[in-house]
Amino acid sequence: MEKEYITISEINSYIKSVIDKDYFLNKVFLKGEISNFKNHTRGHLYFTLKDDNSRLSAVMFESSARNLSFVPEDGMSVLVEGRISCYPTTGSYQIYVESMEMDGLGRLFIEYEKLKKKLEKEGLFDLDHKKPIPKYPNKIGVITASTGAAIKDIMSTIKRRYPICEVILFPSLVQGEGAKENIVRQIKTADEFGVDTIIVGRGGGSIEDLWAFNEEVVARAIYDCKTPIISAVGHEIDFTIADFVADLRAPTPTGAAEMAVPTIIDVQTLIDNYVIRLNKNIKNMVNQKFIMLERFKRSYILKNPMSMYEIKEQRLDGLLDSLKNNMQSLLDKRLNQYKVVTSSYVLTNPEMLTVQKKQRLDLLIESIKLLNPLGILEKGYSIVSKDEQTIKNSKDVKKDDVIDIRLHKGNIKAKVVEVKNGK
Repeated sequence: MEKEYITISEINSYIKSVIDKDYFLNKVFLKGEISNFKNHTRGHLYFTLKDDNSRLSAVMFESSARNLSFVPEDGMSVLVEGRISCYPTTGSYQIYVESMEMDGLGRLFIEYEKLKKKLEKEGLFDLDHKKPIPKYPNKIGVITASTGAAIKDIMSTIKRRYPICEVILFPSLVQGEGAKENIVRQIKTADEFGVDTIIVGRGGGSIEDLWAFNEEVVARAIYDCKTPIISAVGHEIDFTIADFVADLRAPTPTGAAEMAVPTIIDVQTLIDNYVIRLNKNIKNMVNQKFIMLERFKRSYILKNPMSMYEIKEQRLDGLLDSLKNNMQSLLDKRLNQYKVVTSSYVLTNPEMLTVQKKQRLDLLIESIKLLNPLGILEKGYSIVSKDEQTIKNSKDVKKDDVIDIRLHKGNIKAKVVEVKNGK
């Protein structure tokens, strides 16, 4: 029998015709999350719809997209209506969306993003606010439901890894009405209790189940807590506002327990290493002291202890001799000074000091007389003045002026009869 080969286009067209004839696929209602969203310049929307396990390519043409009441974004949960068909060019099937609206989860996502941006802007996510997690805690507080996998996983992990640590449960609602208030209250209680680290969290669930950990009051309670907090909400793919505010985010409750405590084996290994290092240091120190002791034992002083005193005695003798010599030298110096003073001419002839002083005084008086302008009057000279101004030139007076003549003894008032001017 001869084989008949067909083209790729033919098989894709056939598959498309089969799908298009399927009544069930002509009108489907799907619920999913948008990802890989692209808004084409022509107005067509291309994106992927996904759930926890599968994904489906989607396209919404401009004629349908213009009727949307919201702007689609990655992460939105939506409800779509459309038909399933095959795109022959690529051979892939996809949904052609005719209408789309936000699911309730989509609204929650918008609230989540809005609160996240607000708290990030306020600085609640800043790294400089994060407190370090203690390496070797004595007490760990756990805020979660009293029943369920989360508390069991945390307690069994801590008991296995670090059994010397005490785990204290602060039971709390983790979903539903009253959960956020309960979580906030227990955070404050644990913070005042005196534990070293607090683990806040729960097991996995839907976004509605985890929503208590997206509440603003819970975020602010974590931020205000003085005790370091590890957030452990849901599974590894789940992120809540609490994760961003907490000092450390764990992918799961079990992961939080592993981050909160070391393994007892690692601690024992560390202690063993410390013991080895300590013993080594002590041994080295003892050896050093032993070497010093041997050196002292071989020293000359210990072998000849009296030599130390002999040296001190000799030094003392030298100091005493030096002191004696210095004192004698000082006494001799002062004695010579005394002899010089007592044998001086002044002390032996005190009256000569008075004669010398009188002679010097007479010389000073004679010198003063020579410098005294009035002294020349004793020789018959006189001083002529007019209006209290000394006359030095005949031009300073004229006929009939009244002038004063000062003599050695007495004054004369005279009238100028004639003035003769000299050269």
